This record gives sequence, C-alpha cells and structure tokens, in this order.
Amino acid sequence: MTISNPVTKASSSSAAARLIAMICFAMLAFAANSLLCRLALKHTDIDAASFSVVRLASGALVLWFLCALRRTSTIGKGSWQGAAALFVYVFAFSFAYRHLETGTGALLLFGAVQLSMVLYGMFKGERMRKRAIVGFVLALAGLLSLLLPGAASPDALSALTMLLSGLAWGIYSLFGKGGVDPLVTTAGNFIRSIPLVLIASLPFLSGLHWDSLGMLYALLSGALASGVGYAVWYIAVRDLAAFQAATVQLSVPILASLAGIVLLDESLSLRMVLASVGVLGGVALVLGSKQRA
Repeated sequence: MTISNPVTKASSSSAAARLIAMICFAMLAFAANSLLCRLALKHTDIDAASFSVVRLASGALVLWFLCALRRTSTIGKGSWQGAAALFVYVFAFSFAYRHLETGTGALLLFGAVQLSMVLYGMFKGERMRKRAIVGFVLALAGLLSLLLPGAASPDALSALTMLLSGLAWGIYSLFGKGGVDPLVTTAGNFIRSIPLVLIASLPFLSGLHWDSLGMLYALLSGALASGVGYAVWYIAVRDLAAFQAATVQLSVPILASLAGIVLLDESLSLRMVLASVGVLGGVALVLGSKQRA
C-alpha cells in the first residue's frame, strides 16, 4: 500500500498554481502590448520607430533596475541571438500595425508564433495527446472564427512584416526555455537590443515624432508589459512543452479585443463571445495535457 505524502502534494499544487498565475500575467502583458501599440500609433502622433526605441529602452532600464535590487550584474548576460529576435519582433510589430486592423494583425502574429513553436516541438520529438489535439484545434478554430470571416484583405507588406514579427517572437520564446536566470537573461537581451533598434531607426530620422501621450504608451509598453511581462514569461515557458507555449498565446488576441471593448467602447458581438469560449476553452485543454515525448 502506497501512502501519499501531503507535503509533496501541497508543494506540487503550489507550483502548479504559481505557474498558472505567471502564465495569466504574461498573457495579460502581451495583450496590453497590443492595446498600447494600437492606442499609440492610431490615436497619437508618435511614429513606429520612436515607439520601438522607447519601448525597448524603457524595458531595459526597468529590468536593469530590478537586477540591481537583487545585486545581480547584467554584464555579459543574455545573448545577441536573443536580442536580435527581440528587436525584430518589436520593430516589425510596430511598423506592421500602422496599416493592419488589430484582429488581422493579431491573427498573423500569433499564427506565426504557434506555427514556429509547434513545428520546433515536433522536430524535438514532442507529441500531443488526444485531449491536447482537441484543445489546439478548438483554440485555433475559435480564433479563426473571430478574425477570418470579417477581416478585410490586409496590406501585403504589412502582413509579411507581422508574420516576421511572430516568427521572431516564437524564436525568442524558445530561447527562453534554456535560460538559467530569466530576469537577468531578459535584462541582458533588452540591453543588447538597444544598439540594434537605434541603428535600424536611422533611416527614419526625418519622420520621427515624439508625441507626449504616445511616449507614455510606449513607456508603459516597454517598462511593464514588455520588461516585466517577458521576464515572467521566460520563467513560465521553461515548464511548458513547445506546443503548450504556442497554444496559450492564442488567447492574447481575444484578451486584447476584450480590453478594446472595455477601454475603447468597441462593440461586443456574439461571434466574439463564441470565439472567446473556443480559444480559452481550448487553451485550458492544452494546459491540462501532459507532455509526451
């Protein structure tokens, strides 16, 4: 007769609750990034390059400060590969949203994310159980039902730019699975990304606009939604299979749309409700599935 250890069970439950809390926080931060970028580029005069510079610089500053409080050095931390992926994601994301509808952009972004991460997981030998497959299909179907039927044909160049952004974010997330100290690694990546975004912004110097409200949105996006949000995601992603990390991010377009309804007085449709149930329900099934190699 096997006697279960209540301490072990409590510890396991606590770890699971902590993981779920981190995932929820990270997804809310990702949704906030979409909302803040949309607000800045559509309702203020700030340009995409300036938004990208402020977002990465403020994120780097906050993360450096958090590491300083821990008395942890950021010198030599992170990697140029991670910084490059982060820079490409942020820069392409900002420019793509100038000419894309929010829903269309979110579909392209997170479609590219899930595709890159699931394909990587399959290449590494990860397999989905039946419940996970059902959840993945349900989440994807819910997202497509919301975004595809009513979406206008996107601008071709902007669509390709957003796909590039999603691919870069998928790569960045996969880099996070091997990190030892997520906070320091994220700080190092943000710091390394600053010279990259400054160099990339040089061709756009004549079109730079430093709008005060747009700057505020960029600061919030960089310091909180990006800096802190990505550090938390780097911690959580280490305990998720690649297909789980990909699928859970499909909830971000739904969360961003719901935030738009509450904060921007956007309409709530039956399709939105059904799609939300499909996506979030599918994500729950995938998270409930255990990885099988």
